[in-house]
Amino acid sequence: MNLDSIKKLQQKKYRSELGYCLVEGEHLVLELQNAAVHQPGLKVAELYLTDHYAEWQSDLAMHTVSSKQMSLISATKSPQGIVAVLPMAAIQPPVAEREIAIYLHEIQDPGNLGTILRTLAWFGGYRCLLSPGSVDPFNPKVIRASMGAIFHVPLELDVSLDSLQGRFQQIGCLDMNGEPLNTDAFKACDCYLFGNEARGVPRDQLDRLQAHAFTIPGAGLIESLNLGTAVSLSVYERQR
Repeated sequence: MNLDSIKKLQQKKYRSELGYCLVEGEHLVLELQNAAVHQPGLKVAELYLTDHYAEWQSDLAMHTVSSKQMSLISATKSPQGIVAVLPMAAIQPPVAEREIAIYLHEIQDPGNLGTILRTLAWFGGYRCLLSPGSVDPFNPKVIRASMGAIFHVPLELDVSLDSLQGRFQQIGCLDMNGEPLNTDAFKACDCYLFGNEARGVPRDQLDRLQAHAFTIPGAGLIESLNLGTAVSLSVYERQR
């Protein structure tokens, strides 16, 4: 792939059109290489490096570029000097025998999604479902925020809310007037639904899904928790 095409991968339109995404930075490339041990499809990724990484060791194909060229393809203001380009379809994390689903409805913030993926990868055994209209998980900002977790959490895109009822036996959601998280009912759910950062999930859709409402106890001095924090607390309680 030429450098002009690689630069275009910073935009969702071209990621979708070309089927590739960017993985940038030393830590993320190391995570990619480690994941490739268990996901052989990742070995088709290609590295673009400046002379700073002349001694870099990898089984992946490597190309040396100038600092100016790196600035062209990098999605950051201060490039580290190492970028991997790989097909999005090559990212196929192993599936756990019994997975719990985290469904995100129209989530918009790349940092939130990256944090959520990182949490799910830490605990393991989770699948992340994204609704239509959600932030692209292959957005460079999401990949950076995930710290490589995107290679370890199975993802499903464009999953409609209506499809959940026929797929899961018990759906849980967060609500200010729900039951406490530390109940058997909370741990019995096989899918947990989280809404858009500003709008949540439409009440009529929650009613149709017959979602069981739960509350994270707090002092109530502010309106709500950050979405990434809410998911992290919920997953921790589910595992506890």
